[in-house]
Amino acid sequence: MKFQAGFVALLLAGQAWAGVGIQADNAQLQYTGRIDFADRTRPVLSWPGTSIEGNFTGSSLAVKLDDQLGKNFFNVFVDGKLAVIEAAQGSKSYAVFNGLPAGAHHFLITKRTEGEEGGTVFQGLELADGGKLLPPPPRKQRRIEFFGDSITSGMGNESPDDGPDDLRKDKNNYMSYASITARALNAEAHITSQSGIGVMISWFPFTMPDFYDQLSAVGNNDSKWDFKSWTPDVVVVNLFQNDRWLIDREKRLSPMPDDAQRIQAYRTFVQKIRALYPRAYIVCALGSMDAVQEGSKWPGYVRTAVDQMRDGGDQRIDTIVFPWNGFGGHPRVKQHQTNAALLTAFIRQKAGW
Repeated sequence: MKFQAGFVALLLAGQAWAGVGIQADNAQLQYTGRIDFADRTRPVLSWPGTSIEGNFTGSSLAVKLDDQLGKNFFNVFVDGKLAVIEAAQGSKSYAVFNGLPAGAHHFLITKRTEGEEGGTVFQGLELADGGKLLPPPPRKQRRIEFFGDSITSGMGNESPDDGPDDLRKDKNNYMSYASITARALNAEAHITSQSGIGVMISWFPFTMPDFYDQLSAVGNNDSKWDFKSWTPDVVVVNLFQNDRWLIDREKRLSPMPDDAQRIQAYRTFVQKIRALYPRAYIVCALGSMDAVQEGSKWPGYVRTAVDQMRDGGDQRIDTIVFPWNGFGGHPRVKQHQTNAALLTAFIRQKAGW
């Protein structure tokens, strides 16, 4: 898809025109990500980067959403042009494109935000009179899953360099290093991430080992993802930034874990992933925030854990560290693009893509 960054419209909830209704359970809608299909007519999107894709005819497109908290943002691309939905709480219809030329069009809807902004029920589409859905594009054959924190989610990536980077409107998973890498590799991606999460400790009372197996990304809950329903070829783990802050800077863990305990905690989590995906190539990444700055021990913890797994016979695993460039906040889009280029080349070499 050609991405035209200059064409961005922020659309508030409005009443869409009458037209052709497309239900959410239509077989020609292509869903990607951990999506709750307990009710096929009301699928719930909660994870960052979850998406709905398809082709259609007609001069207009409206998207119908029922948002839990009124805090989510969504990208809607039509033929490479972008509109951004700021979801209001409750059931609303968002008229995102009008005046489209005759012929076939491609659309892609992606969740910019993450589980902390709540879940969103996708209620379907509305097309102009005479419009119809066409068969969707073929599914990508490669699959990649990311386990990460705010860096992987894309927190603050569209913020100005000198501005706050915790605003919901500036979070865009589509332009995170994870999603950029997946597109560069022509791979379908699942983004299993949450801002503030760690391996041993988080900024809230649950960690990635508590969270990674959930169907719903809305907080710590009892929902269960069926790992057999979708198996990645490559897995990228980018965690430990929040552990560094909370353990070394904030002193939130008592007693303080020693180096061996930190390595063990990381290795135990990655071994859980390995048990789920015995044939996947696992990339243990770190960065590009200050966990990788000069003098930090945290890249060494990751490397040692991976070395221990390799010594134990796991040869389909390796490490990449995204370099620290001195920037104090969350990575911005340009940094995500740089890191994505490094990761893309690394995966191509290691996985033979």
